[in-house]
Amino acid sequence: MDRIEHLKELFQPVFEKNNVNLYEVVFKNSGKDHTLEVSIMKPDGTMDLDTCAIVSEELSEILDAEDPIQEEYTLEVCSPGAEREIRNFDEIAQGMYVYVRLKHPFKKMLEFTGEILDVNEDGLIHLAYRDKAATRKAEFTKDDIDFIRFAVKF
Repeated sequence: MDRIEHLKELFQPVFEKNNVNLYEVVFKNSGKDHTLEVSIMKPDGTMDLDTCAIVSEELSEILDAEDPIQEEYTLEVCSPGAEREIRNFDEIAQGMYVYVRLKHPFKKMLEFTGEILDVNEDGLIHLAYRDKAATRKAEFTKDDIDFIRFAVKF
């Protein structure tokens, strides 16, 4: 088991206790500085500072007791952000505002930002997007998606 998987296993009881889901555990290195970043979110996709602080305190206790990391580092518990990558296609639902990059062009376009109008049981996605002054529709399958993330609508 690698170090990240071991940490996820150690942290799981804290996530369950605080009713949060793990989004990602990653080590970030910047010169001599090392950061253990733990991104979490509530089941509804939101996150608040108080929950991050509580989880950070409880993870710190585990890390101090277990000492699984043999180097100096800073623990950072945070939200994955409003424009986080959608990693599980089951999360895609009607009404979401997303940025999508396709593997192959649809009407000569690879990238779209818009609202999901519909997702059917076959994985067909209908998206409404703005093209200059007009609202247009794109249609593609989950298999056509190269990358998808939540987007903030302005």
